[in-house]
Amino acid sequence: MFDCSNPLSRSIKKKKIKMHPPLTPHRHPMCLEIIEEFQKCHLDHPIGKFFGECTELKVKLDRCFRQEKAVKRKVNFEQSKKLQERLKAIRKEETAET
Repeated sequence: MFDCSNPLSRSIKKKKIKMHPPLTPHRHPMCLEIIEEFQKCHLDHPIGKFFGECTELKVKLDRCFRQEKAVKRKVNFEQSKKLQERLKAIRKEETAET
């Protein structure tokens, strides 16, 4: 447990380490090359990965995941708009029939 009176432990407690999602190729086709490089770096540097050897690739991977998420969000939003328009049309037809 952290001692909240100790300023060092407070800073440790507040720091949140963000982990990357599972690095499965089929879930992240846009980032496949970076994922492979990152995994190879971890294999090539089993100790160095703990001391920042693969940090640059991790940053690239995070950026790629953000871009991928933005693309997916845009596609989902467009699909949602189309579905909403279809539902509006169906509701109009139903109200016109009654």
